[in-house]
Amino acid sequence: MCAADGGIRSHWHYLMRALNDMGGMELQRRREEAWRLISENDVTYNIYGDPGGMGRPWKLDLVPLLIESEEWRTIEAGLMQRAELLNLVLSDLYGPRELLRKGAIPAELIYSHKGYLHPCFNMPMPGSRALTFYAADLVRDTHGQISVLSDRAQAPSGAGYALENRLVISRVLPSLFRDSHTHRLANFFRKSRHALNGMSPRDSDEPNIVLMSPGPANEAYFEHAYLANYLGYTLVEGGDLTVRDGKVWLTTLEGLRPVDVILRRLDDSYCDPVELRDDSYLGVPGLTNIARTGNVGIANPLGSGVLENPALLSLLPKLSKLLLGEELRVPSVPVWWCGNPAERDHVLANLQRMVIKPIHPGLGFRFTFGSQLSQSELEQLRHRIIAKPYLYAGQEILSMSTVPVLVEDGLQPRHTVLRSFLVADQHDYMVMPGGLTRVSSEGDKLVVSNQAGGISKDTWVLATEPEKFVSLLSERRQARLAPDKGGEVPGRVADNMYWVGRYAERAEFNSRVLRLTLQFLETGEGQEISAFRRLLFAVTHLTTTYPGFTAPYTLGDFSTVETELLAVISDGMKNGSLVQTLNALLRSARSLRDRLSSDTWRIINVIDKEVHSLRAITPERLIDALDELDNVVTALTAFSGLTLENMNRGPSWYFLDTGRRIERALQITRLLQSTHIHVADEEEQILLSDSMLTIVDSLMTYRRRFRYGIKIPELFELVIYDEDNPRSLAYQLTAMEQHIGRLPHQRDTGSRSELERLGLETATLVRLADVHRLAQLNDVSNRRETLETFLNVLNTRLPALSDALTATYFRVAETPHQLVQLRSSPHFSPDDDT
Repeated sequence: MCAADGGIRSHWHYLMRALNDMGGMELQRRREEAWRLISENDVTYNIYGDPGGMGRPWKLDLVPLLIESEEWRTIEAGLMQRAELLNLVLSDLYGPRELLRKGAIPAELIYSHKGYLHPCFNMPMPGSRALTFYAADLVRDTHGQISVLSDRAQAPSGAGYALENRLVISRVLPSLFRDSHTHRLANFFRKSRHALNGMSPRDSDEPNIVLMSPGPANEAYFEHAYLANYLGYTLVEGGDLTVRDGKVWLTTLEGLRPVDVILRRLDDSYCDPVELRDDSYLGVPGLTNIARTGNVGIANPLGSGVLENPALLSLLPKLSKLLLGEELRVPSVPVWWCGNPAERDHVLANLQRMVIKPIHPGLGFRFTFGSQLSQSELEQLRHRIIAKPYLYAGQEILSMSTVPVLVEDGLQPRHTVLRSFLVADQHDYMVMPGGLTRVSSEGDKLVVSNQAGGISKDTWVLATEPEKFVSLLSERRQARLAPDKGGEVPGRVADNMYWVGRYAERAEFNSRVLRLTLQFLETGEGQEISAFRRLLFAVTHLTTTYPGFTAPYTLGDFSTVETELLAVISDGMKNGSLVQTLNALLRSARSLRDRLSSDTWRIINVIDKEVHSLRAITPERLIDALDELDNVVTALTAFSGLTLENMNRGPSWYFLDTGRRIERALQITRLLQSTHIHVADEEEQILLSDSMLTIVDSLMTYRRRFRYGIKIPELFELVIYDEDNPRSLAYQLTAMEQHIGRLPHQRDTGSRSELERLGLETATLVRLADVHRLAQLNDVSNRRETLETFLNVLNTRLPALSDALTATYFRVAETPHQLVQLRSSPHFSPDDDT
């Protein structure tokens, strides 16, 4: 922001005046509005090793980074040159290897790097360039000089976060964004689509492109789902893909679909357990061989991780002259490779003034600042470098410039790194006009990284005139003329949809049971009513938190009752507890980030917040759980409403609603088992029947239909038999039978499948039920034995239905692995470093 003389640069004047005119309170309000949007959109970044890291909210500063047009043109030209240079290096390393033969790149530097994958040698590189996507981390020193800190070449992340930052900041600061004439980002993503289309091995206007992610545990999973949704691609994991007949296929509910291009967000060595990393469960067995035959395009190509070797930075000026005949326009932060004796000696003599980096991940650390080590630690590091110098590089600690960050008491300077993104065009590279700016989490921190708690910024490249609005949506509408019928639904997606339905219904039903139980506890009626014991038994039976209230206890000892109820509600380590069920719902939902709408995600975020509130309930304030359970029921009802009203009736919805119907039928069955088989006296039966109707939200319906007191046959008619009551058993089984009929089928014969047969039998069992016989009481045993038999059959068939559905659609793929260990290099074994 400031020039060398300490004055504010001219292109910052308008922004700083506008922020100053807003005043502190208005800035804080808009800052909170940005945070609210991020929370509502569930923009997250997972921090490894942090207990609160999974699903941690993305951090975004209100003040953007500004770059004037003239300076940007210089940066842009330098990055395009650098991308072209690295593209030539990559093509040579996996092709003629002239650079190695001539000694322009030391062989030891390449062959000792884990990113150099020998199975990828001479592999065809589809598209206009071998290196389709590239990103550079840029820093500015205190003199204003821009340098490259590191190169990202195998699966550059951050472009999706940059886009989300833009959407949030342009909404929070609309007039500032409009008046600043900022370059738009959509054109970069349009070029990305064109580049990926051009990598297809077959001639098609609409090739099948998938985005392959490691899964929800990955640090940037939000971005994977976000980009897949924005670009219109199917988000897959390795298990969703298979190799057959010399091609890559997407396994869907309706069979195999050919895959033309894979946009990977998986480190290359994990992409294939057969030829690359044999302990990987994230990749696609045999993918390397298909890429070798040219039957699938992969961006970036397998093996491109070798370009992320930090020691290569020291060679780029010489390589630029050799390959391009040009000086390197944007320099790198100075690096010395310890495999060169002279450079090694320089590093060892200046350890305390350098950042020591391994040339590849897996040597026990990512980087270390020599200035932060003790004398003994410095000596240990020195010995490691001397033992295997080719595995290490030293980089100068740059005096980085700072940018303003809005904190509680105003603006504070922080160190910054800008990640710029490039995509290969037909004849050149295109640079995203902006990028992902990251600043340090604290003012004196040198490390700028999201994993270290860093904060992001929007990046505004200022145009000289207003930019034309560009959107990817119109292009996608023109490309996809045929309606999407939801055919490309991987089994993993269907599985998660099914369990989202089950967990959501289980949590809502159990919340209703627990809420009613606490209401009895609050009024003190439980001490005098024997039915309260039966209600407590129902809590254990429905939540399966055994032994719970099935174990002997004294009803008058309410401290014991309260302790168990609190555990059932808020103990995340207790199997079957409400918090554990809600967490299971959240995990399944987060695996479907690209399949659920933004409104649905807002409700999921509300549910997440309620989990934290439930866990915070103390034994002294158990009664506070009533309000929290009300909130949980409301949020889950909203979730059900959104999925019912807003989701397209495709396979995904049918699996979700089938899960909901099976779970609700199970819960109704178990509630009837707990409350209506054994009868102690009429007063207890009336109270339990009233409780049953309250839990299944049918009390008002019963009172309107049957104006006299509660009668068991009428109760059973409403809760078991009535197909028009969405809370009855018959309604669940009828809906489930219809859903099964609409799921994709691959019949070899005309006979019913096991799943269809079970669905029909179970629905028919309920339709043929005689509510009067079910209500009959054995005067000797005081039990409804016909009802007991009926419910026991249901309690067996419903899980069998779930098992049949799982066996039909949710098969677990077996992953082949290497039978012999492949050496990473014929000359070097970098894996033995400890």
